[in-house]
Amino acid sequence: MNRLISQLSCASALALAMAVSGHAQAQTEIDVAMIGEPDTFDPMVSTKDVVSIVTQHFVETLFTFDDNWATVPLLAAAMPDVSDDGLTYVIPIREGVTFHDGSTMDSADVVGSLERWLKVASRGKSVAAYVDSVEATGDYEVTIKLNQPYAPLLSLLAFSNSAAVVYPEEILADHIDNVVGTGPYEIADYVPDQYIQLVRFDGYSQPTGAAERKQVPDEIRFVPVADPNTRVEGLLSGQFDFADSLSTESYDRLESSDAAEPLLLEPFGWPVFAMNRNKGMMTDIEIRKAVQAALPFDDMLYAAFGDEKFYQVDGAMYPEGWVWNNDGGVELYNQNDIEAAAEHLEKAGYDGTPLRILTSRQYEFHYQMALVAKAALEAAGFKVQMDVVDWATLAERRNNPDLWDIYITHSPFLPEPALISSFSAQALEGWDEPVKNEIFARFNTETDPEARKAAFKELQTELYEDVGFIKVGNFNSLQGKSRALEGVSASPWPKFWNASTSE
Repeated sequence: MNRLISQLSCASALALAMAVSGHAQAQTEIDVAMIGEPDTFDPMVSTKDVVSIVTQHFVETLFTFDDNWATVPLLAAAMPDVSDDGLTYVIPIREGVTFHDGSTMDSADVVGSLERWLKVASRGKSVAAYVDSVEATGDYEVTIKLNQPYAPLLSLLAFSNSAAVVYPEEILADHIDNVVGTGPYEIADYVPDQYIQLVRFDGYSQPTGAAERKQVPDEIRFVPVADPNTRVEGLLSGQFDFADSLSTESYDRLESSDAAEPLLLEPFGWPVFAMNRNKGMMTDIEIRKAVQAALPFDDMLYAAFGDEKFYQVDGAMYPEGWVWNNDGGVELYNQNDIEAAAEHLEKAGYDGTPLRILTSRQYEFHYQMALVAKAALEAAGFKVQMDVVDWATLAERRNNPDLWDIYITHSPFLPEPALISSFSAQALEGWDEPVKNEIFARFNTETDPEARKAAFKELQTELYEDVGFIKVGNFNSLQGKSRALEGVSASPWPKFWNASTSE
């Protein structure tokens, strides 16, 4: 983390001088409590939510999503001109966009950044095999040529997670120590374990339409607060204007408070037990089936959330009402069958090696699910080792397949299933299985909407039959905000460029 100190932008001196003079005290400041802090300011190389939430304020992509999850232009001047065969995307680039270092963005910056994304980003790597070339076909025009149609391309280019952000060509490298973006805010100061201070970028080139970013607050301060109860108390006391990832037990306190209020994102997403398919016992399908058969998802969700208004026992990858909802494979969901699990263990010749579950209490619901899972797995015959660490350590350890068998995480429901990183063979889980790979490739290259839905049902069925990873159920996310805070809504990745506080 200490090397991130070098990632301060050129605004640091100005911001610090203002603080010394007292001028900064008169500015509008939004204070945000998060579960932790980013371990990088380069969102290309990370899929962590804490990275996305912060970095979306100072780096930008060609496209973004509107409030209805439709793709709209951001650094692009318009939506691309796509050839009839779906192989060529001609993207106009906005003129007059300024980087935080004062340089002007052009197509060379975009081409270099996209080439880096295809090389270093997990989602970029999943696209790379479909891309023949990325070329500057004008000072403000970029052309992407594919070797076969790839339906999720624009969604991937718009996503803020493992993001295809645009950097100045001059700073591009495998590792970027000093991130330079085009966003509405820039880094003024960073003190590890204390705060990240963003200030308004006065040279910002404002997009129009649904992508508008009004730059209302002068300063946004992200504060890492590991304990969820401390986040709640800080919100209730007025220390924070917004708090992310709160425990469901705090809902009633927030609802009855004069100072703060709950924000319930319903439905938010799904907890997942990610399985290590690269190394260790989870490479054995009988072991994976034993885990799948043993887990009591209804009990796990109740332990995690306590009230059915916060969760749904549902095996489909997308909830009812979503275009991707289907029943493929769901008969294998929530078996809660200890005897069947024991039979799978016997077939595997399980030798008592501890099953290592990696989890964190910074997301308390992860930990509560893990406790119930541990009891059920032990009843089935597993020996279980719980490795409970802080979230930053978990994020580091999951990169090493020698250190875990299952790690617990979660994902919001995303508009495009190709954005679910766990389906990719390049993801940390390493689900690199021929049948799944063929279905996933067919799903991604199919352009007919009905055919894509049918392929996704096949993919969901294969998920259950091969136990690629385990969805626990659906849950609603609780966030909280000051009653004086306006311009911020419940979101998987809350944004604060339109935020204001009333007196």
